[in-house]
Amino acid sequence: MEDYMKQALEIVKAQAGVRNMSEEEITSMVQALSQKLKNLEEGTQEQEEQQEQQPAVDPKKAIREKSVICLECGKQFKVLTKKHLATHGLTPAEYKEKWGFKKTQALIAKSLARERKKKMQEMQLWERRKKKSGGDQ
Repeated sequence: MEDYMKQALEIVKAQAGVRNMSEEEITSMVQALSQKLKNLEEGTQEQEEQQEQQPAVDPKKAIREKSVICLECGKQFKVLTKKHLATHGLTPAEYKEKWGFKKTQALIAKSLARERKKKMQEMQLWERRKKKSGGDQ
């Protein structure tokens, strides 16, 4: 086994020790890391960036019931934040365009989106606003 692969396995093993990772995530992370380590040593980083980047998972399957998978690095989140995307040098709009999401697509787990929608409907802030503005007249 190459040194790059051993190094990548050690890194992924450490990562898997601190958070739950699916088999798919572990595999893609090991592959990506070993290739990056190899490229760094051989100085071919520029060539890799010129090649078409492959997503960590199928973009259609990235937004799941309980998580969202970052297509850049393969990590799982409940919400794919602007701060995380900035670590990849992308804005949310650039990320959505790059991976073929609609501009209006929320980068949030489906269950969390439903919870938030339900909470907003219960709060009915628009009704409060109507009452407030109606009372001022």
